[in-house]
Amino acid sequence: MKPIRHLAIGTALTALLTLTYSSTQAKNVVEKKAYMFGFSASFNDSIIYFTNIQEVDSVWFTQKKGMLAGRREYSGQLRDYCKDKLNQPQRTCIVIGDKQLKKVEKKYEKMKKMYSQSKKTTYDVRFIPDEEFKFSAVNMSEGGEGTNK
Repeated sequence: MKPIRHLAIGTALTALLTLTYSSTQAKNVVEKKAYMFGFSASFNDSIIYFTNIQEVDSVWFTQKKGMLAGRREYSGQLRDYCKDKLNQPQRTCIVIGDKQLKKVEKKYEKMKKMYSQSKKTTYDVRFIPDEEFKFSAVNMSEGGEGTNK
């Protein structure tokens, strides 16, 4: 009788945790446009890549905190570009984005300054032209989680 009771309790706890998790997930809202740039680095070399700040249409943000939704998908786009076009796989790529251009410009300048004027180490900072790489909007609605438009 005890194993059945433990199984029932375990099933009930699993159901409760699943319901709690799904209700606490951040809801996403779409903005007409947003601004973002990408950054790519590797532990194997001193080359740092920056994209320009790009305006992207139909960008999703978390409703509660206003954070860029789909950061993993956007950084994946940059990682694929580095692997396929630059023949540099296994790079760490991040994307910084916001609804306001001024905020993105401030972060962009701070990061450029940090890597191009570093006194401790010398980085080879390179810029990826817009003609070579452009972010594509990612659908982060509940039905289209993480798909490119």
